[in-house]
Amino acid sequence: MSKSLARVAAALQAAGLQSGPVAARAEIRTAEAAAADAGVALDQIVKSILLQGRTGLFLFLTAGGNRVDLGKAAALAGEPLSRAEVEVVRAVTGFAIGGVAPLGHLTPSPCFADPRLLDFAEVWAAAGTPRHLFRVAPDALIRVTGARVADFTG
Repeated sequence: MSKSLARVAAALQAAGLQSGPVAARAEIRTAEAAAADAGVALDQIVKSILLQGRTGLFLFLTAGGNRVDLGKAAALAGEPLSRAEVEVVRAVTGFAIGGVAPLGHLTPSPCFADPRLLDFAEVWAAAGTPRHLFRVAPDALIRVTGARVADFTG
């Protein structure tokens, strides 16, 4: 088991969540591929989007079919934001792009959650690698990540 996958499994267990990582049938690099692999609607996929501000990274948990509106996200963060560099994402979270989990980061970041995720009984997120997912109730994910539900999509 990779270090990234083990870190997510440990974070799920420490949070008291019953879910564990599940191996995908193939490598997953998009929300569409994740939805197809898990057999769920696109918006049931949680995209972990990291944006860079002057004070650090901000994590936005977005429904698979939605896009982060940088203006709305910056208003929530209270500072200008831009896409985080790949190397920064890896250094702060410990995950490579395509496998960034919403929890188990090396350094936690302020977190916001798309209200669309709450429309489902369960959602699926990357589990630290492009080949693993985990399922979770959205309210439980919001609780364990400390996310604030807010409108930041457009």
